[in-house]
Amino acid sequence: MSDKIKIIAEVAQAHDGSLGMAHSFIDLAADAGADIIKFQTHIADEESSIDEPWRVKFSKQDKTRFDYWKRMEFTEVEWIGLKQHCDERGIEFMSSPFSIKAVEMLDKIGVKEWKIASGEVTNTPLFNAIAKTKKPVLLSTGMSSLKEIDEAVNIIKKNNLELTVLQCTSMYPTEPEKLGLNMIQLFKERYKCKSGLSDHSGNIYSSLAAAALGADVIEAHITFSKKMFGPDVPVSLDFEQLKSLVEGVAFIEKALKHPVDKDKIADELKELRSIFNKSIVAGTNIPVNSVLSEELLAFKKPGTGLTPNKIDSVLGRKVKRDIKINEQIKLQDLE
Repeated sequence: MSDKIKIIAEVAQAHDGSLGMAHSFIDLAADAGADIIKFQTHIADEESSIDEPWRVKFSKQDKTRFDYWKRMEFTEVEWIGLKQHCDERGIEFMSSPFSIKAVEMLDKIGVKEWKIASGEVTNTPLFNAIAKTKKPVLLSTGMSSLKEIDEAVNIIKKNNLELTVLQCTSMYPTEPEKLGLNMIQLFKERYKCKSGLSDHSGNIYSSLAAAALGADVIEAHITFSKKMFGPDVPVSLDFEQLKSLVEGVAFIEKALKHPVDKDKIADELKELRSIFNKSIVAGTNIPVNSVLSEELLAFKKPGTGLTPNKIDSVLGRKVKRDIKINEQIKLQDLE
């Protein structure tokens, strides 16, 4: 990964099993300016059983959760087509594997890096399969304790894989109090690696905050419309939100990379300062030989004369000539 903050547009199951919809999401993410589009590669027979419960019983066409995963499957040829579409649009293809078979297929297709989903953090066999590929790993931590994350990180580091640890809270949607933005810096320090946010808030605020706090990677779910069907729609960004997120992160990133020298900026703003600042002026007509007091003075724009903080240098001094109201006080006119 480069030093640029990477933005991952997470499709997950928003395609609802439609290959055409999955391809449409690639165009949406690319048009919005995301760096990576991420899917999930589910192979029902390899990862689930008929006993898997629903997180949310949203589907009226799938009798069981297993049936749903079955309907979400794409063939290897279809995954290859999605990867090729990403290549054509200049956006990186990524997909989270949920089984060893999925790892093998995605590696063959040519994923550049791995995103390990929150529910797989304790799946050591999956980690071992990923480790064999020697590709970078993004580790999500949505439902894990620090002890479990420590163990997962140890496996990844033992295999010398490039690592990014993503703060995530597996609540849909995630409320502000549960975002855990403090973990971004904690992960950097604890694991000596890159870190970021995998967000489920359904808005751009949390991701913008993460960017300002030093996130290297930001992942957000996407949808075509907040009215679409699917369990992740409430936590997803639509096209306009994703576009705003990309623009906002770029703005924040540019600001963070250019620390300001206040003295240099003040010098650059010298002309503007003369417009906005004030000068010491005569508050009334002041006859020659008058002794200046606060009652005779005023402070008015433009700031091309003595600034108000120089008042002590003129108080108690006698004027050498008549000074008209609103005329700037000059040191050469004083005894």
